[in-house]
Order: sequence, then structure tokens, then C-alpha cells
Amino acid sequence: MGQRSSAEHRDFSPLAAELSQSLLAWWEVHGRKDPALKPWMFTKDGRWPEPHEHLNVLECWIAEVMLQQTQLRVVLPYWMRWMAAFPTVDALAAASLEQVRLQWQGLGYYSRARRLHEAAQQLVMRGWPRTLDGWTDLPGIGRTTAGSILSSAFNAPLPILDGNVKRVLARLAAHPRPPARDEALFWGWSTALLDASRPRDFNQALMDLGATVCTPRNPSCDQCPWPSACAAYASREPCRWPVTDASKPLPFQVIGVGVVLNAAGEVLIDQRLEEGLLGGMWEFPGGKQEPGEAIEACIARELKEELAIAVTVGEELITVDHAYSHKKLRFVVHLCDWVSGEPQPLASQQVRWVPPAQLSDYAFPAANARIIEALLGKLRGSAHPDG
Repeated sequence: MGQRSSAEHRDFSPLAAELSQSLLAWWEVHGRKDPALKPWMFTKDGRWPEPHEHLNVLECWIAEVMLQQTQLRVVLPYWMRWMAAFPTVDALAAASLEQVRLQWQGLGYYSRARRLHEAAQQLVMRGWPRTLDGWTDLPGIGRTTAGSILSSAFNAPLPILDGNVKRVLARLAAHPRPPARDEALFWGWSTALLDASRPRDFNQALMDLGATVCTPRNPSCDQCPWPSACAAYASREPCRWPVTDASKPLPFQVIGVGVVLNAAGEVLIDQRLEEGLLGGMWEFPGGKQEPGEAIEACIARELKEELAIAVTVGEELITVDHAYSHKKLRFVVHLCDWVSGEPQPLASQQVRWVPPAQLSDYAFPAANARIIEALLGKLRGSAHPDG
């Protein structure tokens, strides 16, 4: 193969048994096999399961969906609270979408919560699927999540290809293109390397390798079980992989936000449409500042356009900077007094006047937590009642 000029066609099959064996041996010593860290991966008496033992599929499913866009250390407390709130699929299916969103609040990518709720209602009717296609037919479940659920719960011989695995494989082959451009090739590599007799253990080991050793920055190559096979390690510059497309600077927008209070001291909130990144979440109304527009004018205009109300824009309450994966936002928040107009959901699902003390009953995006905190602090020292 020379200098692996055809790295993109590298065949791991001849090395698969050796690589699998060395990875599992490493994992037996260094893997994240702590029941306090991954409780869904252990039997009820606290043991790592034997190949013939099954795990709770509900617990594995919820964990895998939470882990789709979020790190393990962040997921664990959410998972614990979720399982306490919805210990069965019937309990999840019977809950209101608002209850589900409240349990998810703070995890981000909120469409995952709505899809879990939809999937639970389907599962109550159909029962648990035992095939890859059966799982990928459910809302919010792709091939990797389905493979992770089935290999974790039932030790099914199915490969996975999450971000950690893509990074490991891209470095192993020193692959010259972004993994997203060659999904089929990466699936082939993951399938070739899979230990079909211990798929649960192998998939966990591969994810642990990416999460703890073959990290995005400063990988610990001296602790890796695969240095002799790794083309990126041989290059002495492993961080050159995975290759990425040139990133574009994130767009920046200023959002004027109005915290509108009425004479009774209630605050006005609206619920976003279901489509989009924060679909179904509650928020304080507002919108994008136009070029050359004063923030007070922006807030007054947005509230008129979106809610059909007139307000008096008062003092600034707080400014909050928040970064999403695709843009950066600055929320400039002003207290407002409602003047006239019955609030109408012209650009949202519904609007509601709420006593400030009851805001915790509604699921808000993370950026709103600081706004709520600032509002409650302000009201404690003001003439407005806090409900």
C-alpha cells in the first residue's frame, strides 16, 4: 500500500480481529465501566452484563437520544431525573408535552424531547422493536442511535458511527476527506472492525476510546491500544484528522426582547412554533434588530408585529450573549409596560399572561434562565408584585 495513497479505500478486514482484541483488552482496564457514570449499561445488581444478558431497553433508548448532541457528564443528571419522572414507556406516553419539555429543559436541541414523546406513544401501540429498521422508523432515531440501543440492550451485532467513532476511524486511516462526505465508507470500517461475539462491549470500547483517549484536541496517543495501526499517529500530527470543511464565521444578531408586565404584575410569554431548533419552547417576545434601529424601537415594533400590542419600553433589564451551533445571538432585554391590544399569537402557538413566580412551570430555552433570574430579582425590589 506504500504510503497509503489510497487511504480512503483502506481495508481494515485483515487487521480486524487483532484491532478488536487489543481494543477490548484496553477497555477491560481503562473503559468507563462505572455504574455511577452509565447506570443504563449495568444490570440491576450493579454488574456489567454478560453477553447473554439483556438490559432495560427504555433506559438505553433515553440515554442514547440524550447523548446524540450532548456529553456524558452533562447527560447523567438529566437522565436520572427523566427516569424518575417517566419510569415506564407508558408514563412517558401519557405525560403532556409540556411535562416532557420541562424535564428536558437545559439539554438543548429540544426537538429530541418532542420526538421521544411521539415515539413513546407509538411504542405503547406497537411494542418494542427488535430490528434496526423497526427502530429507525421511530421519530428521532437514526442508524447510529438504533445500533447503539440494540447493541447495548440486547448485545445485537450492529455497528455504530457517532462523532467519537468517526474521529477514531478518520485518524486510523488518515482519511483525506471529511467523514460526512464518505458515510458509507466509514460504516464499512465500523462494520469490519466490530467484534460480532461482543458487540455491546466493542461499541462501548470504541466510543470510550474516542471520548477519553482519541480526543479532538491533545489526543493521548501514548495510551491508545492502536498506535501501530494508526496512520495519523505515524504522521506525528494526529490532530490533522478528521479533515473538516473550512468553517464559515457564525453570523451575529442582536435580538430585542420585551419583558412585558401588565397592571396585575403578570408577565407576557409566548410559545414558539413547533418547527425549528427551539420548537415548542416558551420565551419572552422580541425579534431581530434592524440596521440603524434603536433597540427600544426594535422591541416596540416586534411586539406590535408579533403580538398586536402596544407597550412602553422601559429600562434595560439584562443583556445575554448566547451561542448556538449555527449563530451567535445577543439578547438585549428591556422591561416593558403593556399599554393596549389583546395579545395574539401572530407568530407563535399561543401567548399567556403568567405570574412571575410561576415561570418555573414553563419550559424555556437556556438563554432565558438569566432573564428570568434578573426579572425576579428586579421585582423583589420594585413596585411590581412577583405573583
